[in-house]
Amino acid sequence: MKKLLIFIVLVALLGALGWWYYREQAFPDYGPTYREYAYITNGKSNSVSVIDLRTFQSAKTIAVGLDPTGVAANGKKNEIYVVNTGSNNVSVIDAEKNAVVATIGVHGRPYFIDVSEDGKRAYVANSGSANVSVLDLEKRVVLTNIRVGSGPGLARVSPDGTSVVVSNRSDNTVSLIDAKLLRVRATLPVCQQPEDIAILPDSSKAFVACSGSSQVASIALANSAKTNSTTDSKPDRVLALLDVGRTPVSLALKPDGGELIVCDFDSDSISIIETGNDEVGSSALVGQHPTHAVVTLDNSRLYASNFGSNSVAVYDIDVGRRLATVAVGSRPDGLALSQDQNYLLVLDTQAGDVTVIQKRTPRKLEPTEYSLLTMIPVGVQPNAIVVKAFRMTGPARK
Repeated sequence: MKKLLIFIVLVALLGALGWWYYREQAFPDYGPTYREYAYITNGKSNSVSVIDLRTFQSAKTIAVGLDPTGVAANGKKNEIYVVNTGSNNVSVIDAEKNAVVATIGVHGRPYFIDVSEDGKRAYVANSGSANVSVLDLEKRVVLTNIRVGSGPGLARVSPDGTSVVVSNRSDNTVSLIDAKLLRVRATLPVCQQPEDIAILPDSSKAFVACSGSSQVASIALANSAKTNSTTDSKPDRVLALLDVGRTPVSLALKPDGGELIVCDFDSDSISIIETGNDEVGSSALVGQHPTHAVVTLDNSRLYASNFGSNSVAVYDIDVGRRLATVAVGSRPDGLALSQDQNYLLVLDTQAGDVTVIQKRTPRKLEPTEYSLLTMIPVGVQPNAIVVKAFRMTGPARK
């Protein structure tokens, strides 16, 4: 018995030393004012979990509204926005204090929020009231509510800030909002049950995944920077309906905008769309029921969460093949990458935790550069995640 206890203590000490060595070798010192947090909405806990990505430990649990779902970060100020579906409002979190500093009421059953690149406005599609709430983030008030189609699921603003694309799931249309005039400029019939939206970096096109017809709609945007002159302006229009795998549920755009990756839930695959010519270039099996994907900033690697097989697939985009499959917790869904791109955070929706996958140089006899680093408990039914890296504007806090 004594020998067993000594063995356990030695294992614990070695683990602690290994963790210290890993921290010293793998994570640079950004200085006392640097912060990097992951924010996770916990749908059944009415809270947001904050994970400190400098230490991979839980930093705080913040109470928000009822049934929080979508979450977004402001790129210009240190604020996080949480959509509370059950209480029809948005919680504003000060990222420096990690505390709710305001609550903005919207309309019925919001799920997602998107923030303009200038950090001044946010857009919330209210699925229960067929409108979009436009938020002034400086004053923290609703500027207006814009009527759109039936059952809007997502409102996404273009990078140039001129257009807001809204997917209307219940009537199979897309509403195009003029972000300057704050009114709908076009409503386009598309495919069945439009949901997720991706917009090219130059704001010339939007792509909308239609889970009900296994298609992706390609839409030309009239107010893009490329087509806003009086001589070459053309109306918003559907360019193509592209056949992909069964039940496309989410879209991941390469940062360079050249390719769009589609998660085909019921085909256990991804489809890759060439955005320039609106063609489905290839597809690949990645695992059972992929739900979300994220692409690294260098455009080379794709990570896909396999909801049905409790794993994450690592796919090399340049080579066109799956490199590795990493086991994670139960029912993985949302994904996010750390600022340095070396850590992948995976929401395990059934397990109520976050799996952290580490990318590093493999040691001898190790088959892959990817390994499970740790699993961090959060709340019940984690829904969405966003990472915010920043430097403190006030006195540095620990």
